[in-house]
Amino acid sequence: MKRAVHRLWVGGAALVLVAVVTVGSGLLMEQRRLARSVEVPVRPLALSTAADARAHGQYLYESRGCAGCHGLSGEGRRFADQGGVLLAGPDITPGGSTARYTEADWVRAVRHGVAPGGRPLRVMPSQDYNRLSDPDLAALVVYLQSLPAAGGAPAVLQWPLPVRLLYGFGFIDDAADRIDHTQAPEAPVAAAVSVDYGRYLALGCTGCHGAQLQGGPIPGGAPDWPAAPALRTEARKPVSGDAPVVARYADLVAFRSMMQTGRRPDGSAIAVMPFDAFARYTDVDLQALHLYLQSLPR
Repeated sequence: MKRAVHRLWVGGAALVLVAVVTVGSGLLMEQRRLARSVEVPVRPLALSTAADARAHGQYLYESRGCAGCHGLSGEGRRFADQGGVLLAGPDITPGGSTARYTEADWVRAVRHGVAPGGRPLRVMPSQDYNRLSDPDLAALVVYLQSLPAAGGAPAVLQWPLPVRLLYGFGFIDDAADRIDHTQAPEAPVAAAVSVDYGRYLALGCTGCHGAQLQGGPIPGGAPDWPAAPALRTEARKPVSGDAPVVARYADLVAFRSMMQTGRRPDGSAIAVMPFDAFARYTDVDLQALHLYLQSLPR
């Protein structure tokens, strides 16, 4: 009996030791990953002070999801607070974390998910903005630089221990991991109801829906987030009685309603997608995106 108890104690102690070593190693690796330096190519930007550039930058900021993390005026915003996860985007006005940003720093952060000193930005969804054309990125920067200085709210990144360990051991990527930094940005595309412009807009969907719009688990998403559906009809496994996502919105009116209300044709709410941003799309953008998605192979 004493021998059995002794073995249980030894086995329990060994498990505790293994757990302590695993947690300690994971946290150390987390810090090393966050402290690593990421070298990325930086393309120069030609900024313009023209009023139309600022107005276009404001439209991009509000319609491409930036306000969802940083607030409508760039002042910073808490955007996740549940299950041990607390995330807030920092103030990115001239009075905040980007006050000393050069044009090159904006390129690193927005396109590559990398801070000025080379540190990876863990949450910044740069995969959605990596292919922004030079004029669009320049307009966005012009707008941000024109904002009134806010209170300097910092970023808040609080994760439960299991998420920190998964990141430390490399099972969760950060923004810099998800990007092919060698890709050049897209050439400027005129805003028009065209497949080409719709394809350009759809590049902003790839962060959640995949590089080929094939759907799947959302990289860096919360554990309770549903998988993103495939937007390419042929990439979706058929489910009995369930029409492919693109086919549900073959009608432009239904697509426009979904993008502006966040609800499916049956009235049910769609989770996760940034509908506050989508609701600001111009009708030209909505029509072009719809046209492109409907043009994909079936």
